[in-house]
Amino acid sequence: MSILAELLSTVFERRQRTGQSAPSDGRPLQELADALVGSAGETSGLALAEEILTRFETEDDDGKIAFFRHLATAMNIAPEDVRATLSTYEKDPSKTSYRAFMAAAEPKRQELIRRLNRLPNATGMLVRMRADLLRLGRGEPELEALDMDFRHLFLSWFNRGFLVLRPINWESPAHILEKIIAYEAVHAIDSWDDLRRRLEPSDRRCFAFFHPSMPDEPLIFVEVALTNGVPGSVQMLLSEGRSAIPTSDADTATFYSISNCQAGLASISFGNSLIKQVASDLATEVPSLATFVTLSPIPGLTSWLQSEGIAWEEADAEKLRGYAADYLLNAKRGGGQPLDPVARFHLGNGAIVHRLHADADTSDKGRAQSAGTMVNYLYDLGKIAQNHERFATTQEVVASAEVKSLAATARSVPA
Repeated sequence: MSILAELLSTVFERRQRTGQSAPSDGRPLQELADALVGSAGETSGLALAEEILTRFETEDDDGKIAFFRHLATAMNIAPEDVRATLSTYEKDPSKTSYRAFMAAAEPKRQELIRRLNRLPNATGMLVRMRADLLRLGRGEPELEALDMDFRHLFLSWFNRGFLVLRPINWESPAHILEKIIAYEAVHAIDSWDDLRRRLEPSDRRCFAFFHPSMPDEPLIFVEVALTNGVPGSVQMLLSEGRSAIPTSDADTATFYSISNCQAGLASISFGNSLIKQVASDLATEVPSLATFVTLSPIPGLTSWLQSEGIAWEEADAEKLRGYAADYLLNAKRGGGQPLDPVARFHLGNGAIVHRLHADADTSDKGRAQSAGTMVNYLYDLGKIAQNHERFATTQEVVASAEVKSLAATARSVPA
């Protein structure tokens, strides 16, 4: 990078820290985007990128949609050019003909997004931009196609190789802890005392993935309880009055909450890498750990029971466990995958359905989504790859004998 570009980058970073912005260009965002794609100078390109990104964040929804529609139409591919260059490549495959085809097949908006990302600290702004696109573009085919370009680039930028795994504890910076509270999506953190109970005791852990370009923004985090045996109640795990156990006494690592933090990274999967990495690290750190499980919600259970005409409200614990087993093993969506989204996630990662618990989540949310029932997914570190391949190939839900028996019983007993 030239000395001038380095100096300009420093100025941009200082402006972002102090809330200053460069003087406004005055042209509409759409014109600025066209100018950025057509610019040849690095310094002028950085200035245009800063103008676009800072002004976009202050636009109202109408302005943002207008900007997105410009990218979706004026910066789209030209199908006739794609067909012509492909025909040439088919007739005479070479470096030159392939380069021409690749240039025609890539819309200009991909290059725009890449050039915007040259600006220091731009990655987080682009993630927020995609969050707006997902929110505003739903149901509009051209904007949904535009999102495919964001997703294509983000899959490379947020590749596992670029992510940094960091432990989160009670000594972590306050601005990070505040975000853990805000982003917790499974079991709400009600107060700083509640957060402290999840982070400070010796038998509790929390880990998050960060991206080097977004060092103060967790992408996803997981909360872990080190326990004796497989737990069957989240209220017991989060109880105010519980006593911590010595780390060396723990034989089970329980992943009881995993939360995605960035709406703009929807469909960019980090969870499978996070769980496997944390399990591997914990196995090294705490040799006494022999079992790795989740304590997971079953978010679609009550809706499915209602659709099946099953009166579950007065069912006893054994019946509820049977209904849950039947749902997890047999309720399918298109393509033969499990209907439950959490089941799809963990089974796709190579876990199995291990154990079911009634009265495991007595919160209002837990009662509403799964009649209080929760499930342990078991991660057998020696069989994760095998289970993943089996599920990906056959869509078969691998489960313990106990869960299979519960499902069979539920099918044979009238509701």
